Formats: sequence, C-alpha cells, structure tokens
Amino acid sequence: MAIISTIGRRHWKVRALFAGMYLFLIIGSATMVYPFMLMIAGSTRSAVDIKYFEAIPRFLYDDTWLYRKHIEGLFNESLTEQNVAYDRDDTAFDLIGPPAGCNPALLDEWRAFIAAAQLPSYAYQCGYLDTPSSRTISSGLREFKQYLMAGYGKNIDRVNRAVGTEFDTWNSVRLNVRPLDRQNKPLGTVFAGALNDFKVRLPVGWRYYASLDGYYKKMYLKPLYGLKIEEYNREHGTRYGSYDDIVLARRWAENGTAREKEDWLQFVRMTLALQWVRVDAAALPEYRQYLQAKYDTIAILNTRYGTSYGGFQEVPLVDEPPMGGIVMSDWEAFIVGWKDPDTKRLCQAPTESLRIFSVEWLFRDRLMQKYGALEALNRQWNAAYRTVAAISLPQRDFHYRWFLENRRALRVEFVTRNYKTVFEYLLFHGRGIFNTVVYCGLAVLVALLVNPLAAYALSRYKMSSTYKILLFLMATMAFPPMVTQIPNFLMLRQLNLLNTFAALILPGMANGYAIFLLKGFFDSLPRELYESAELDGASEWTIFWQLTMALSKPILAVIALGAFTGAYANFMFAFVVCQDEKMWTLMVWLYQLQQMRGQSVMYASLIIAAIPTFVIFLFCQNLIMRGIVVPSEK
Repeated sequence: MAIISTIGRRHWKVRALFAGMYLFLIIGSATMVYPFMLMIAGSTRSAVDIKYFEAIPRFLYDDTWLYRKHIEGLFNESLTEQNVAYDRDDTAFDLIGPPAGCNPALLDEWRAFIAAAQLPSYAYQCGYLDTPSSRTISSGLREFKQYLMAGYGKNIDRVNRAVGTEFDTWNSVRLNVRPLDRQNKPLGTVFAGALNDFKVRLPVGWRYYASLDGYYKKMYLKPLYGLKIEEYNREHGTRYGSYDDIVLARRWAENGTAREKEDWLQFVRMTLALQWVRVDAAALPEYRQYLQAKYDTIAILNTRYGTSYGGFQEVPLVDEPPMGGIVMSDWEAFIVGWKDPDTKRLCQAPTESLRIFSVEWLFRDRLMQKYGALEALNRQWNAAYRTVAAISLPQRDFHYRWFLENRRALRVEFVTRNYKTVFEYLLFHGRGIFNTVVYCGLAVLVALLVNPLAAYALSRYKMSSTYKILLFLMATMAFPPMVTQIPNFLMLRQLNLLNTFAALILPGMANGYAIFLLKGFFDSLPRELYESAELDGASEWTIFWQLTMALSKPILAVIALGAFTGAYANFMFAFVVCQDEKMWTLMVWLYQLQQMRGQSVMYASLIIAAIPTFVIFLFCQNLIMRGIVVPSEK
C-alpha cells in the first residue's frame, strides 16, 4: 500500500512536497554533474583557454576560439614564433583574431610559389610538433612517432641506434622546435634528416615560413629602440609611420640613413642565422686569403676539411653554409671577422658582398619575373604597392583559409588529443595495464574465497568466541590503511616478496568489514535449507558452494566491487611494495604521467581512470539491486 493515497496526492500541499523533493534531487544531481562537466571540458583545453572554467568549451561553438587554439598549435605554443612569422606584436594567443581580409591574387601567387619553389628544409617549420606549455602530445608528434616506427621498427633502442638518439621510451620522444637564429643552427644529424623528410609529408597548412622582415623587427630593432616608431625615427633620422614600413633590405647599400646601414650590417654579421646570408663571388679572393692566413698550408686545411685541394686557389666560395662542422665555423668567422694573430689584420667578408637570402625576396623575385614591373602587378591585382619590398608574405591569410577548410577536423583533434596522449602513454610505457588487470583479478578472486569462507565458518558454527572475533574484525576498521603500510612493507621485505603480485595480494586477503557483512548476510539465510541439504547427504563444501554462495550473489557483488575498487585505486601501497617499474600498476603510471604533463592531460587521465570502475559497477548493479528489491518483494 502506498504511503500517500491517490486522492491525497491531489492536494496542493502534497504536490508542493513532491515539487520540493524533486527540486532537491535536481539540485543535488547538478552539484555532481556540473563539476564532472567542468572536468570533461578541462580535458580538452590547452594553454590558450586553460584559465577559462566553462562546462562547454568555447571552441566547440565559437570559430574565433577555435582559430586561437589552432594558431597556438600551429606555432607550437610559441607566441614569439607567431609574431615573427606574421610580423605582429600580439601579447597572448587568447587575444588574437582572424585576419580582416587579403588580396586573392596575392594569396593565389603564394600558393603557387610554395608548391613550385624548391625551398630548403630550414626555410620553414611545422606546427603541432611541440607543446611546451600544455605538455600534451599533438597530432604532428604522434604522426612523427608512427613515421619512425614505420621506418625503423617499434623497438626504441633500434630507433636510437639508427638515428643517433638516446630516447628512453617512445613517450620521451620530443621535438624542440627552435628559431633559426645564430645560436640555434640546423643540425646535420640522421635524426634531423628524418625530421626534414617527415616535414614534407605534413599538410602545407601546418607550415610557417621564416620571415626575416619579422625577425629583424621583432627580435632586433624593437628590443633596441622600443615598440614606438617615434623613438626609432628619432635615432635614425627617418619618418616612418609605423614599423610596418620598415623592410629588411637585400643589401647594405639599399638602406637609407647611416644608422640604418649600421643596423643592417650588425644584424647580418652578428645575429642573423648563416643560412640566410650569402656572399658574392667577388669576395672569393678575400676568402682564400683568410683561409691561408688561418691554416698557413693547404695540407693543414685538407686535414681539417677532409679534402684534397692542390692549393688555396682551388678552394671554392661557400654557396650554402653546411650543417655544422669546421667549414661552418670558418665561414661564420669570415662573416663576423677574424683577426690574424700574427699580422693583426682583420679578415672579413666585404660589406658590399653581403646579401640576404630569404623567402620574402625569393617570392618577390618570382612576382617580378612574372609581371615584369611593379606597375603591371598593381594593375593586375588592383593594388597600390610603392616598392617591391613592400610585398609581404601572406602567411596569415593562407593559414586562415586552411583553417576555414579544416574546422571540423581541428575540433575533433582538440577534443581527443589529451585522451590520445594518455592512451599512448599507457600502451607504450611499461606494463601498467597488464599488472593492473592481474592485480585486480587476483584481488577479487581472493576476496571472494577467503572472506566468504571465514564468514561461513562464523555463521555456520556457533563458537563461543564468535563475538570476540567480530569485535576484533571491527577493530581493524578503526585504523586507516596508511598506519599498516610500513609494518606490511617490513614484513614483505623480510619474506623477500617485494616487487611481486604476492606483495600486493597477501596483506589484503582478509577484510574485517567484508567478513562482518558476509556473516550478517549468511545469518539471514533460512536454517531449513541447510538442514534439508544435510538430509540429502550434501557435503560441507557442497552446502557452502552450491547453496550459500549461490544465494549470496548480491552481497558477493558488493564484496567484489569493493575489492576491485580497493585494488584498482591502490596507489601508495602499490608504489611502496613494488618500486620496480616492471611491477607498477596503472595508478602509479598515471601519477607519473600527471607529473610530466599539463593540467588538461591530468583531467583526461582522471576521466579515463574512472571508466573501469564505472563499467564494473554497471556490471554489478543488477546483482546488488536484486539483493535490495527481491527481499522486500518477498
């Protein structure tokens, strides 16, 4: 019979009571659902939006925020790289916006240029390879690992021998995308060659080309003269309206004032990466004189260079600086200037012979070859360029056009990449999954054997000390597990059981609370069933296994769920007694992952870690509910 009758439910007070109860339940559920949604949303964030706490990430419905996340990933979370490539002064990724518009003809020419030009590998970098801020694993790095596995196998030691690296595991493989300045020279290693071959396979929308104009202004002029163009004009005697009007000239003589020429020369000789510096053939005699003054004889030079020149007059001028080595070192000294210790003569490339080799000037040369003159280009494009040098690289617009064409794929990547990072870490790092499955399986098996046997004995046989034993079992619940960890560790060490599954299983074989619950449940079973079984000749094991255990499935499901949860969530004790990485469980590996990766990866790892417990609970809930509902129905 219902507590409140059907007629009574029509009264407004009863309805108000029901409404209050439902409202209380809704509020209670919201207090649980909302934090869970915040955690799910947090697992999709990166450095650009990690400080915004929202249940639904903005990039899922706002293209502007999706664009910001894309630009952050495209430039490997380096705002400096973005400002150099785009020649901008943005202060944060979460403040940038898409470009206003672009000349379609310029964009078409840029697409044709990057498709046809045979640019060297150092002319561009690729995005989604490095995440120093969010510390996740982006799609580019994942693909690079797959590229190495396809080429050299899945054994990381074999890969190390093949490409000359020293990675401990696949999870330690990382790419540090560095700016190509004088200090960070491109490497000529096998690993660098593999990376260059891989870069060609990536989408062109992931590339950002080196902008020497942006680098000259962002990394050289502005630190010297400030962000305000008025200070620069005052120092140089110029009348530029903004830094956008300043262009890195191809040669020293093309600059205006004496101070501008001095800046250009200092930048080229001392700061600019040597890959972007070229010397005219007219400087060949000075170069040979410099080598002769440094090495004295051609035999010494041949020994150092590994060559077989017959004399210094056969040494050619360096066309493109090599990737390291003594030749690179000597070439840099020739550009900067080398003073002969004997004659005190300065050996240096003549200023008039220096010129810039850049993507900007290659692009401008292509345009002039096609259109012949700037006036023809302006007429064709409906533009108003005053000089050829004013034509800048339309990378920002090109990247935005690629972004518009790939928004759906980008959203999927940002939603899943932190979860992929966790799965990749667990699959390729140790035996965490295997150890956890074995540990949890043994823990559940032992809990369903030892505890029911002990409870059955206390329930079946009325010993005089039964209640004393129960009191002792209940007393074990008064001590937190942390108190027993050190004694257990010392005992297991004496038994030489550390770093074994026995060390994980034995201390928790018997559980006082589980035995107490099982005894209470066994006591509720009808005594007549045991008497009937005994009359039919059933043995004690048959009574226990086929009668008691068969009727105790609900409470056994509770015990199994508790044993699984305790073993699966066991971190501190599992780490103390199994310090060998080969015996680490999933929780220990996830803890190490959380120390290595960022906050978003931590959220993703917590959600993934909660899935097995949720699945086991769904599997056990029918048995548990049967133990609650069926007795009440009877």
